[in-house]
Amino acid sequence: MSMPSATPMTILPNRGTAKVKSVLSGDTVVLLGRAAGEGRKAPEVTFTFERVTAPRMASKANDNVDDPGAFSSREWLRNLCVGKTVTFETRKQGATAGDRVYGLLFMPDPSDKTNTWNLSVESVRRGFCTPKVLGGDVEDISNDDGGDSVEDYEKALQAAYKEAQASRAGVHAEKPLVRKIMNAGDEFEAMTLVEKSKRLCTNGSVTCVIEYVFDGSRFRCIVTDPELESAGLLYGSFTLILAGVACPRVGNPRLNPPTPSEPYAEEARDFVELRLLQRELKISLYGTDKSGVCLVGTVHHPRGNIGAEILKNGLGRISDWTIRMMSPSDVPPLRIAENAAKRSTLKVFESYAPPKLTGASEFMGTVVEVISGDTLLILPSGEVYDDESKLKKISLASVRAPRAGNEKTGKPDEPYASECKDRLRVLTVGKSAKVNVHYEKEIPFGPDQTEKRQFGTISIGKREDIGEVLVAEGLASTQRHRDDDEKSARYDDLVAAESIAKAANKGVHSDSDYKKKTINDLSDPKKAKTHSGSLIRLGNTKAIVDYVFNGSRFKLFVPSENCYITFALSNIRCPQPSPNPGAISRGQAKAAEPFGDASKRHSRMTVLQRQVEIFCNGVTQGGVITGDLFVGTGGQRRDFAIELVASGLATVDQRKIDYGEAPKIMVDSQTAAQNNKLGIWSVQQVSKEPKVKAYEKGDEKIVDIQISEIRSGNHFFFRVVDDESAKVIDDSMKIFTDTNGTDGAPCDVKVGKVVAALFNDGATTSWYRAKIIEKAAKGKVKVLFIDHGNVAAVAQATHLRPLDMSLGTDRIPAVAKEAQLALAKVRPLEQDDGIDAARMFQGMAWGKDLKARLHGEIEGKVLVTLYDTDVDSPSINEKLTEEGLARIGKRHEVFEVLDRMGNSDSLGKLVKDLKEAQEKARKSRKGMWIYGEIPEEDEE
Repeated sequence: MSMPSATPMTILPNRGTAKVKSVLSGDTVVLLGRAAGEGRKAPEVTFTFERVTAPRMASKANDNVDDPGAFSSREWLRNLCVGKTVTFETRKQGATAGDRVYGLLFMPDPSDKTNTWNLSVESVRRGFCTPKVLGGDVEDISNDDGGDSVEDYEKALQAAYKEAQASRAGVHAEKPLVRKIMNAGDEFEAMTLVEKSKRLCTNGSVTCVIEYVFDGSRFRCIVTDPELESAGLLYGSFTLILAGVACPRVGNPRLNPPTPSEPYAEEARDFVELRLLQRELKISLYGTDKSGVCLVGTVHHPRGNIGAEILKNGLGRISDWTIRMMSPSDVPPLRIAENAAKRSTLKVFESYAPPKLTGASEFMGTVVEVISGDTLLILPSGEVYDDESKLKKISLASVRAPRAGNEKTGKPDEPYASECKDRLRVLTVGKSAKVNVHYEKEIPFGPDQTEKRQFGTISIGKREDIGEVLVAEGLASTQRHRDDDEKSARYDDLVAAESIAKAANKGVHSDSDYKKKTINDLSDPKKAKTHSGSLIRLGNTKAIVDYVFNGSRFKLFVPSENCYITFALSNIRCPQPSPNPGAISRGQAKAAEPFGDASKRHSRMTVLQRQVEIFCNGVTQGGVITGDLFVGTGGQRRDFAIELVASGLATVDQRKIDYGEAPKIMVDSQTAAQNNKLGIWSVQQVSKEPKVKAYEKGDEKIVDIQISEIRSGNHFFFRVVDDESAKVIDDSMKIFTDTNGTDGAPCDVKVGKVVAALFNDGATTSWYRAKIIEKAAKGKVKVLFIDHGNVAAVAQATHLRPLDMSLGTDRIPAVAKEAQLALAKVRPLEQDDGIDAARMFQGMAWGKDLKARLHGEIEGKVLVTLYDTDVDSPSINEKLTEEGLARIGKRHEVFEVLDRMGNSDSLGKLVKDLKEAQEKARKSRKGMWIYGEIPEEDEE
């Protein structure tokens, strides 16, 4: 019930006219006057019939049960006068009347406009009210019901009462209607009303009376539809949320502290009350809110769509979650109304401004890459792809694709994430697209980092909206926006497509358990070697380029084998591109080479996420499958390696040229690119045979040594046999141990400082000289024992103590020398061939007196040629190479060593011997050569 405000009550004149806003009971109405000015609230007065009383309506005070005939009494008066103008005559108001006015109401007789009804008398005559004072002589009463004397009015009431009693009307009936109100959520389930109304009511709409208006989009309703009486839902009470519209909320002054109304909330409520309050209307129910108590539906008014009128006048916004329940055909009028209010900046949209875009709102371009199921990289038409910044990142507006997981954090993919991304790839990559940008958002990326992302509709060919295709196929869903968020211009089409996909239980809407397709990942070297034979035997086969590492190295998906492989083009090498941020953060970044980025961009533009044809012919130790890759079909089919070489974006492997294994067409293409100075050949080439550097050439000498530590197949520490320094330091450290015992002592722990460290050699525990190389966790430090070459992590408190000054390295140099086998390169210990090389080296050298030719030092390591007997026998360097466990370095590396070491005859002979040994290993497929050639990428 709308109550007057706390200001002094409005006093009515003795006579006047007013509009009936609502009927509270059979004897009380709320009269609505005229507003004093624009934007002012119209005055309201509670008006009660003089000297009559009506049965009491149901309320919480009487357990929601009417007095007999109360509802019929109220309904007669409501149907008669709500929304109509009546004439009033006041009899009592002000202090003696409390918070209401008592008097008489008059209106024309509906069947004869020339007669006037006194509503009090007519209500008594029909048995809907009774006089407060009963009895009296009525024989001489005039028939003039409109008389203004109290006596005449009282006589008319008594006559009408007698008439009602005689006809047994209204409350005088044998069994007057007694209504019990049932509340949704308490006496019945709200969803039951939705289901029953669709099945039992005409056209699926239930007849209700709007009893109260909470705000412009929430009402309390009473079911009055007789078609639901059999279902036991007649007189059910429920809260209705108007579908598709959200109005500002009205405050609650009863709370402590009181909550204020949102801007335009009162105006929106008044707007709706004037049109809907206490009208009996048809309502289409769609569902419930999250609580399951409030129902969502559309009110059908004979004069138009109340939701559209609210929006058109700027008194509400479209509600995204409720509009989804509506039929798609009912949505456009609401969109049109809201857009009109936005353009006019009416009321709740007074501060609305169209979204500001940093670029063009519409452009054409080519899709280069699909990043996720709803985000793409597009190269605008007319732009030259000479930098990654030229690509525009566009997300599909109002579309949410399933999110991909994160292997590092163990987060799995959401169901259908890979299927959605692959479908978007098929629809878009490499194709010309039209992009309409609707809005932009700041997307968070890590702490304190954001990215401004554009959201739009992408059209390709006959498909007007690629996002709608994904939604219709059940691979994506529509984004749930806040009511004031910007949306796609085709949002309603997306919602309609989603409704169809839900009804068909497609994709993400399916009730069945999702089973992710398992794909075999052959990027692991062991797996790649195991499956390489089947890939090679396949011959030409289809593949999809999943990622581009550089111009000639890719990650491919092979559908026929259901596997991912790392693939490198045979016979060519592309320059190194700029490192990605991840490699930089891990400290693994390699410097970019000229045209490395251009080569990578060419591959991204040409083959990324496209279907290609591959022919596998080998596999490297690192698990990289090598072979040929062809792009295009029919007459457009071409060898991609030749395309790169001809464009000056790759070079032919010089070793393949030297061995005569490079295809002639590829060599000719490189020659043409060189002559035309294309790409790589447009800049001055750095000679692979470096100029002489200033270097203190080592005096070559042959010594007897013993290996004291082996780090890998070519990296070790040695001690010279019969070295006087070794004997002195060994004896000195024994004395140091005898003198100080084996207890630790406080010392200055700094990286690079030489201290005494405790070590157990299996027989005794003694102190040895050690250099601190790293501080470890849990109070430990990592040290290098400089007289033996081994490394250990020791406890700082118990295994370190200061070293006597007489034992410092300035007095007695480190006895163990760090060395490397000259010109021989081996695999790291993480690989099988690296372990085999270290084991073979250990078998040939450990615990033996060896002959060593010392060529000099490079970067602190002595370059050594080792012999197990005499210097005229094959060297250990040569034996490792002949078994395929070592290989000679690249030409420029060999030339650099020869130059720095003075081009000695012994090194020249070693180069020749190693080349012969390597050729034997390559031809016999030993060690690292077992799977064929080693591409340069694998040599890095």
